[in-house]
Amino acid sequence: MTAATKEAAGTRTPYVEFDRFTKSFGTAGGVVTAVNEMSFKLDRGEFLAIVGPSGCGKSTLLMALAGLTQPTSGQVRVQGEAVLEPYTDLGIVFQNAELLPWRTAMQNVLLQSEIRRAPRAAAEERAKELLAQVGLGGFEDHYPEELSGGMQQRVALCRALLHDPDILVMDEPFGALDALTRDQIQIDLQRLWMERRKTVVFVTHSIDEAVFLADRVLVFSPRPANIAAEFRVPLERPRPLSARSGTEFTDLVGEIRGVFETLGVLTEEGK
Repeated sequence: MTAATKEAAGTRTPYVEFDRFTKSFGTAGGVVTAVNEMSFKLDRGEFLAIVGPSGCGKSTLLMALAGLTQPTSGQVRVQGEAVLEPYTDLGIVFQNAELLPWRTAMQNVLLQSEIRRAPRAAAEERAKELLAQVGLGGFEDHYPEELSGGMQQRVALCRALLHDPDILVMDEPFGALDALTRDQIQIDLQRLWMERRKTVVFVTHSIDEAVFLADRVLVFSPRPANIAAEFRVPLERPRPLSARSGTEFTDLVGEIRGVFETLGVLTEEGK
């Protein structure tokens, strides 16, 4: 039965699905299981945030969705089809901007179109539009060394969005930024998401960031990771930075922090 047939029959196929996903790695000390039989689904256009302790397989999950690693068992599916090779209708933003230092901001963004052999003129027009949307209009000809860390990450975001992918995966993209820059780029990302409604899987160590950006937050347990808790974010959009001082926001952040305390990931000093 095809995805369209299932939807017509009333059993809608999830846009993205992790089905009993397990990933193990061989090490000198033996086999280490990073993620164990994890299952969850995403709707098209959903913004999902994942928070969890270091080493619990968050990045591994993203790489599996991108088709850059394969599960030890279980499946990752997009629109009902298993991801068995690199998935091209997807953009990735890494922890570091990973810009080529000999290319300008515009040239770094256009690298995506060159790899895909897309028409040059249309790609340049879209790249210029994206750079302007994230506040980098006028910086097209600047090299990475001439840009701040936040500006470099904005270039990386534009590069990931250039081919207009349906899915955007982001692996702790703002973790190295200062607090003010991080606030601004969160606002930029929220605006871009609201305009384009990509399906986003966003990994972060910041509970506040997860609640501010996401429709839904998954809390991962320590390795081998599984889903310890799931929270819907009830905040209306667009969300101003002032929303972080509201009761709904602070209560939800407190609930998520409480899960980490129960898991033993957060402990009070001396206990």
